[in-house]
Amino acid sequence: MKIVLDTNALMAPVQSGVDIFSELTTLDFDEFIVPSGVVRELEWIASSGRGADQNAARVALALLDRCRIVETDGNVDDAILGLATGTDAAVLTNDAELKERLLDNGVSVVYVRQRSYLVKVP
Repeated sequence: MKIVLDTNALMAPVQSGVDIFSELTTLDFDEFIVPSGVVRELEWIASSGRGADQNAARVALALLDRCRIVETDGNVDDAILGLATGTDAAVLTNDAELKERLLDNGVSVVYVRQRSYLVKVP
């Protein structure tokens, strides 16, 4: 199954200590999609961020070799929603507003729960 990863999802391995790829594989996901807007956000955080966020973004950029980057324009959340609905993919995010938008549009959401494991809804 396919899943779109957002910025905070890719930073979760450092911020929460969750091995997202192992957890996603356990949930039967095998294709990891990242919008180019997420890559741009990570690059900005890695170069302009501070402390733990900067480190998490640098690690996230190193993880991108496991993902398929898809060129997108405009608002990153809009791109994530469009990719998910256009490819019948779920989305990994901890962004509450994005999660609500996705669920309202019938997209399955996976998120980090209790800083230790991933949960899929619905």
